[in-house]
Amino acid sequence: MKKNNLKVVKIDKNKSLFNYEKKILINELILDLKLGYYDFEKEKTQKVKFSLEIDYQDKKPSNDKDLRSIVNYATIVKLIKKLIKKKHYNFLETLAEAVFDELFKDKRIGKIMLKIEKLEILKECSSVGIQISKIRSHVKS
Repeated sequence: MKKNNLKVVKIDKNKSLFNYEKKILINELILDLKLGYYDFEKEKTQKVKFSLEIDYQDKKPSNDKDLRSIVNYATIVKLIKKLIKKKHYNFLETLAEAVFDELFKDKRIGKIMLKIEKLEILKECSSVGIQISKIRSHVKS
């Protein structure tokens, strides 16, 4: 009969055995804002759609009683609303950079894919816009 060579391993509860790769999804957040280079875009609000995928890592599971243990999607929506009230952006790209700058303040976030679309600017199109991904330099894609 063959002998089993298994060893019992004690797990140190203070050490993390896992890395969590998490993703926040915000789909089709539609806001009314003044956005654009041309005078008519500075005078009247237009509908703009935001979609985001935010990748972040954590070394521990989320704590069901601690909101700080997650990247909170409601906080992200509030942040975007605050940014668009603060100033006028001529270009979608500069608005995107402002969103990136704020979100990357959270050190857990490693990558953000942001799509911003103007819904009412060209009558021949349902939308026009940009999609930009930005990755923290120490994160491998």
